[in-house]
Parts: sequence; C-alpha cells; structure tokens
Amino acid sequence: MPNSTLHQQGRTFASIIHSFLEKSNTLNETYIPLFNTEKGRKIYVDTYENVNRSFPQYIRELQGIADGAKVDFYKLFLLHIDDVICGAQDGNNQPIGCSTICVNEPDCVVLGHTEDALSEVLNHFYFVSAHIISETPEGKHKVVEERFTSLCYAGHLPGYTMNANHHGLVFSINTLSAKTLVGGKTPRHFITRALLAAENFVQAQEILRDHGVGAADGCSINMTFLRQEGDRLFHNAEMGPATNGNESQLNILTASPGEHIIHVNSYQRLPVPEVSGLIIESSVERMKTFAKFPPPKTLDDVVRMLSDMTAREHKVFRDHGKNQKVKTICVGIIDCIKRTWTLYAENPAYVPPLVVLPLVLKD
Repeated sequence: MPNSTLHQQGRTFASIIHSFLEKSNTLNETYIPLFNTEKGRKIYVDTYENVNRSFPQYIRELQGIADGAKVDFYKLFLLHIDDVICGAQDGNNQPIGCSTICVNEPDCVVLGHTEDALSEVLNHFYFVSAHIISETPEGKHKVVEERFTSLCYAGHLPGYTMNANHHGLVFSINTLSAKTLVGGKTPRHFITRALLAAENFVQAQEILRDHGVGAADGCSINMTFLRQEGDRLFHNAEMGPATNGNESQLNILTASPGEHIIHVNSYQRLPVPEVSGLIIESSVERMKTFAKFPPPKTLDDVVRMLSDMTAREHKVFRDHGKNQKVKTICVGIIDCIKRTWTLYAENPAYVPPLVVLPLVLKD
C-alpha cells in the first residue's frame, strides 16, 4: 500500500528529513510564519482540500513520510505548497539552477540534467524506488499500479527532480517562477508526482493540464518514453498556473530525430509573467553559455556543456563554494539507448559517476 511504502521512506531517512526541516530557512522564516496568518492558513486549507479530492493517495503518502520520520505533516505540506502560500514568488529566493539538455540523434539519445538547489539541500536528497499496487483505482486518474525510481529532496514526494517509471517515461524538472500563483489549485509537486504513473504521452498531457483544477504554479518538464512507436521524440512542456480557469497553461515543444532541446529556469514560449531577480538572470546567462557551444550531438557534448564553469557569475555547474547560495547537488545522465541512469555527485568532467542505475521496464 502507498502509505506503508512512504512510511518506510520516512523511517529510513528520518535523520536527513529532520536535518533538512531544521536547516530550511525558507520553511522556517517564510512559510511557517505565513501559515500562522489568517490569509496563509486559508491558502493552506483550500490547497489541501483540493489536493485531497484529486489525489488522496498522495496525501496519504505524504502523511506516511511524516509518520515514518516523526515530523509534523503540515511542515511537509508547506514544502509542497512552496511559494503558493505567498501568493507570488521572489526571484531572489528561488533556486537559480537546473539545466536540461535532450539530444535526439541516431546513436545518442540522452537526457542530461543538473540538479541545482539552495545550498541547504546539499546532502539532503536520496533515491526512492517504489512499486505501489492499490486494491481500487486511486485519485482523479484512477491509478492502480505505479513503479518508479525518483531522486527526492528530503521529506518530499517523488517526482520533482529526475525520474523514470516502468512504462519507460523518463523526465526532469526545471522550476519556473510565475509572478502570480494561485492558492487552492494543485501545486506542481503533486502534478509531477502524478506524472510518475503516466503510461504514454497522451496521459502525461492530461496529468499536466489537470482538468477541473489546474496548476497553482509552474515548471518545465523534459521527457521521453523509452518505448514508443515510430521515431524517438523528446518533449519539453512548459506548465503555467491556472490563473484564468480550471486547467494548467501548457505549451509543448517536440524534438524529432536530429534535434535537441535545452531548457533552464525561465519561460521560453508560454507567455507567463515571471519574477525578476536571480532566477531569470541566471537563466539568461546559462543560455548564453550554451549558445557558445555547437549544437549537442553526443554524450560528450552534453557532459561538456553541463559541466561548464566559464561564466563570470551564473555558471552552469555551480561548485560547492562556501558562500554560494545555490549549488549543483548532482548531475544526471539518462541514456535512452543503453537504458541507464548515471548520477554524478561532483562535476562530471572531472570525476567518475557515483552510481549507474539500470532502467527496468514493465514486461
């Protein structure tokens, strides 16, 4: 059952979860004080009630993590609401990293991703591999079985970093910072958690649109399916908050054979007003860095670009300098031909991988 699976996650990583909750300045200095106001409590309650209607199984999962780690549920839920409880975002307080490169060549089909986060996240993440079978269809998408592997931040649901499921879906996330967020809608963390159950691209689009409610905030999803008929296709979906209705804003770019996708932390196509500040400045500088390279064709090209540190301020690979607010906590390379997921804890240009995981598909 989902609750027992995630209860085990909470129990196994209890010390890391406790440490992260203690060190999270954003949680302790912003989200909890807002939660203790009338306006913030209303956003919390409205969001909880909507998520519980759409995805009761994921509320139970989060409760399982909280119970297993013996921490307060509301603190974990606040992490998943994120800046939605503020009603808007501050570009200077957002993670200003995460770059993704997808290459779709005949002999190189790769999704490469830098996972960048606030420095407090360093050493507060882990892999979760889960196989969840429900007795009855669960949630708005009537899910019965899920099997996936996901890189998780401590105390968070799977789905918001780098991920793979047994239907062959592999995807990574770039945080996007819309200026206006919508309380009572579905936080992106729950939408990407639901994406772990997607069997095909049609289902993935339905999950992202979140008909009837819509996203509270936004992100970019880079994805492909290891099994698909016809030509290999990569997709980048820019999802924006449902500010004018009950459906997420969505724009999808597809890369056919011979093409590639590069995405960072700013909207490139969807006309969503964004914050100003570091997250946009960093995105602009990283895209300028990538533009100095020839179009990526090989695995070496992807590694070279994701390990680049030549920018004056906002480097692609952000090293672990003592005073850096945002750091690259790991780099992932998903090879769709070899069906492997390689993770680097340091700059991949200079160190061997930390682990190479096989991507196991459903028979």
